[in-house]
Amino acid sequence: MDRSSEISDFLRTRRARITPNEAGLPNDGRARRVPGLRREEAARLAGVSTEYYTRLEQGRASNPSPEVLAALSDALRLDAAEREHLCDLLARPSAARRTATSPQRVRPGLHLTLQAFDHRPAFILGRRTDVLASNHLARAVLTDFDALPATQRNLARYYLLDPQARERTGDWDRIAAETVAILRLEAGRYPHDRRLTDLVGELTVRSPEFSTWWNDHRVLRRTHGAKHYHHPLVGDLHFSYECLQPPGDADQTLCLYNAEPDSPTAQSLQILAGWNTPSAPAPPPQKHRQERP
Repeated sequence: MDRSSEISDFLRTRRARITPNEAGLPNDGRARRVPGLRREEAARLAGVSTEYYTRLEQGRASNPSPEVLAALSDALRLDAAEREHLCDLLARPSAARRTATSPQRVRPGLHLTLQAFDHRPAFILGRRTDVLASNHLARAVLTDFDALPATQRNLARYYLLDPQARERTGDWDRIAAETVAILRLEAGRYPHDRRLTDLVGELTVRSPEFSTWWNDHRVLRRTHGAKHYHHPLVGDLHFSYECLQPPGDADQTLCLYNAEPDSPTAQSLQILAGWNTPSAPAPPPQKHRQERP
């Protein structure tokens, strides 16, 4: 991905959403060719020269100081994810961030943790929203990721390309757009991730909505929220989800879908759990001892 274009488009779209009146700037009476703040107005609010801000927006000013980044973030009213994204875009990527090609593996302890959540859907996401592991209820509520080829076990691909996702996911447009925003954040952190670039290319070609959401440069970090699914067997399911980062695994996220105790969703999950609980492994054959006469 073109780093300079990414920086330019992100800053331009952020200042375009703020009017001079909202920023407390006086109306100078000049006609505006574009909505939102001009470059010189954004520079004034950030306390830098117009020339320096222009160089920043054109991707020609590398490694700005933390003070400049903080002032610019305040001026453009960036939220926490946007501030993180701006730092990623303007910083010189480390070797680890440039490569990010080594396969991700879920350690055995996290696999056991997933199985412990036997009454709620749980799964682990890696880079580029790859689904690294899931429990039986997550596969029952969403889709059977384990049955897919390893290269296709991806949450963004599921939401944007699987027709079943549109049928099952309540408020599909919001969920799909948020997933694209999560990919945008990943792209800023790992600009040379070939698999992410290939995924973006595939979604651009195959999803009619993807390009619009991708080009608005919204970024989002998974934290918590609400999701609603319609299951073909048990009906509506309402969850409050939590996304947790396991210690020692910075690029993995444990996602839990919680339901209120004794709620219709909790009761439906009990039904799904009964239908989808993996069978216990057969015990090893016993060797019978022969009795001596």
